[in-house]
Amino acid sequence: MKENKMNCLLTILFAFTLFNSACAQSSGQAYLKEEKQVEKSTVLLNNDNYLIPLRNIGNLKIVSVHFLNPYARAFDSLLNKYTAVTPVDLTTRAIRSAFNFDTYNTLIIQANEADLSNPALIRLITDNQKKKNVIVAYFGKEKGLNKLNDVSAPIICSGKATEVAAQFAAQAIFGGVAISQKLSSTISPHYRTGMGYITEKTRLEYTVPEAAGISSSSLQDIDKIAREAMNAHATPGCVVLVAKDGKVIFNKAYGYHTYSADAPDKITDIFDIASMTKTSATTMAAMQLYDEGKLNLDSTISYYWPVTKNTDKASLLIREILTHQAGLIPDIPTFERIKTADHSIDSSAAYPIKVNNNYFLRKNYYADIMLPAMLNSPLRTRGQYVYSDLSMIFMQQVIEGVTKTPLNAYVQQQFYDRLSMQTAGFLPLYRFSPDRIIPSEDEEEFRHSELVGYVNDPTAALMGGVAGHAGVFASANDIAILYQMLLNKGSYGGDIFFRPETVDLFTGKQSAVSRRGLGFDRWDPIPERHYPSELASPESFGHTGYTGTCVWVDPKYNLVYVFLSNRCYPKVSSKLSSLNIRPRIQDVVYKALAKGL
Repeated sequence: MKENKMNCLLTILFAFTLFNSACAQSSGQAYLKEEKQVEKSTVLLNNDNYLIPLRNIGNLKIVSVHFLNPYARAFDSLLNKYTAVTPVDLTTRAIRSAFNFDTYNTLIIQANEADLSNPALIRLITDNQKKKNVIVAYFGKEKGLNKLNDVSAPIICSGKATEVAAQFAAQAIFGGVAISQKLSSTISPHYRTGMGYITEKTRLEYTVPEAAGISSSSLQDIDKIAREAMNAHATPGCVVLVAKDGKVIFNKAYGYHTYSADAPDKITDIFDIASMTKTSATTMAAMQLYDEGKLNLDSTISYYWPVTKNTDKASLLIREILTHQAGLIPDIPTFERIKTADHSIDSSAAYPIKVNNNYFLRKNYYADIMLPAMLNSPLRTRGQYVYSDLSMIFMQQVIEGVTKTPLNAYVQQQFYDRLSMQTAGFLPLYRFSPDRIIPSEDEEEFRHSELVGYVNDPTAALMGGVAGHAGVFASANDIAILYQMLLNKGSYGGDIFFRPETVDLFTGKQSAVSRRGLGFDRWDPIPERHYPSELASPESFGHTGYTGTCVWVDPKYNLVYVFLSNRCYPKVSSKLSSLNIRPRIQDVVYKALAKGL
């Protein structure tokens, strides 16, 4: 009973993470009730320049400061769902005098009623509001605004000083929730009855299932299925995320990085998403170039990639390549073709390509060996559907030729940074410590090491970790952001990435011989396959990854489902698929939707 009460408390304190307890539904209802009360008491003032919701957050350097706010941790935790925000406690004079705000262009200041009597807080606001973006999140009675008459910066005024109010205000700053209320009374000549700015929801919200009409208890079978996967050694751990109606209603980590149980999985962990790279990077770039009129689906690959002109690949259409109907073979030989002179344990000018620790590939190996193997590979099945990694490697060359930019740099600039996807990208070890990255495999045969931050896919590894078919690493939250943008028909955070027609084209069915879209995998019309799950709608699109990952978007239900795991650790196992872990968890969500509250 004591443990059950603790679980209830945790559910209230961290509403965006579900816990397996009998009180989950009642706690969700309580949270939702309070959230609605908070919404009715929250007003946005001084937003003349429409700073809120924040836009282009990938370009912002944000610091969040607090003095006496007891809910600062919850507030800052929600801010960091949207972008990297530095939290600072300014309760002591020493910290205030030592902290340098010059490196930040956006300052978020938390204040409660007691804080408004602190001249250091008022001075912090007034000294900075003309020099940089300043946002005040005030928690307390409206009459407290009387002490903020000299403030011209936007103020989010919440009539409640609670944990839920802190979470709501943090999300409102980024457009995770909308602000719809106005002042109910006149506080001063500066703040009068009826004043207030209305905002729109532009990004993901983090809340409880009840906010999407689902009971928390109806999702508890996700816990059971995840534990089944761990117990069967189908994967050491996994992270599951569900977003409904633009609201993240479930995000939970299970198990450990490895079976030694050395480090528990966290929802912020970074996974090798394997073939999800095909849609999360290469297809995204192709969509943008198509949108800009720089890529014609019915042009030949030789038009964009001249090296193919004197090969049998020259006449392949971009459309055929994206639908895996170009006749390309699945892959080429990789490590088994490597000779002793091709690699070294040390980096040098002759061996510059890092495959993983203590393994460096010789210069020009791709151009000398891999590219000819791809160009000379047989074309036997043109017009038929044969899933091929070469298709997206070829698309990588097309994209890099058109943009004059390496694929990893292009998608980072055009998508991941603009969306403020904090972990997503190729070559994660250049940006993150290994302990944040889930190991994908203990590879003994060729690389002789545990793969942590180095791509699992052999072809992508020999290409230096950047390939059109594999190589992206990301957290579940980042994947949810990217695919919510697609569910939104190409817009997110007030930014437009694609025309709606482009999203519909690429994610729609393209051929009579397969279920595929352009780049995207789709719902399978053969009932016995139950793909991607038994209850998914025919509108569903997404992709899976060899390492035990998937993302599925279902426009009919306004749903995004993300599953990330490392099922290849320590060795490749088929148990995740044979136990149907991914589709069964997905079906739990559909059944919960059908059941409702």
